[in-house]
Amino acid sequence: MNIFDQMLAPYKAQTAADHSNALHEVMQQITLAGLQRGGFFNKAAFYGGTCLRIFHGLNRFSEDMDFSLLRADDTFSIAHYSEAVENEFKALGRSVIIEKKETKKRSNIESAFLKEDTSVYNLRFTSESQIKIKLEVDLHPPGQFSTEQKLSLLPFSFMTRCYSLPDLYAGKMHALLFRNWKTRVKGRDWYDFEWYVRNNTPLNFNHLYQRVVESSSVDKEPLTRENFVPLLKHKISKTNMDAVKADLRPFIKNLAEMDIWSVEYFTQLADRIQFVE
Repeated sequence: MNIFDQMLAPYKAQTAADHSNALHEVMQQITLAGLQRGGFFNKAAFYGGTCLRIFHGLNRFSEDMDFSLLRADDTFSIAHYSEAVENEFKALGRSVIIEKKETKKRSNIESAFLKEDTSVYNLRFTSESQIKIKLEVDLHPPGQFSTEQKLSLLPFSFMTRCYSLPDLYAGKMHALLFRNWKTRVKGRDWYDFEWYVRNNTPLNFNHLYQRVVESSSVDKEPLTRENFVPLLKHKISKTNMDAVKADLRPFIKNLAEMDIWSVEYFTQLADRIQFVE
């Protein structure tokens, strides 16, 4: 069994959706290996739901990969690490390309798409030709965060610089409260929120505050520890939980996990939030 198949084997995919999710995650791990070999984590750190999934055992799949520079740098380009990522896949008998996603307006988030070159794939990948992974790099990171090194053993042993859990939590709560989608909700945000509370993770409010200030998310009054929970409860009260569950279903295997989900359930979770002292 080659390393790529060895990485896929533990997922024991039973359905096409399971197989697609497993492929996504294996590709994500190989991408991290390529970035590490290229020196990317000397300048940046991994955060977001995929980081939580890969390094902390979050029981849901995640599509995108989010990174943050350690210090602001307008000249940074992920293109400097493309060759290292491509070579990592090539060493495993696969081929990928990284393409810059052009945006109409300037953003602090640099995006790229990592997608498989299906012309060099084994036949069993022909039905997975649409798989792609979006990479986002925050060029102007908000302050008050810390990082730690997390170990991976495949495709070789290497370390990935990641945000610490309290700071990952802060990033998630910022997204949950202030994600600017008019009608759509992201069930994965709510799943992760539940995970942090269940695991007694303290929230780094200082980092959350920095994120709010940087994105100008609050117009009327400054965010404080005192008004944070009431603001969250207001958000919960206005959220369509059926839509939350519908968004999450493709990313978890045990749908019964959501049976208890309701406005009242998440309101009580909000009361259990702990803060870093």
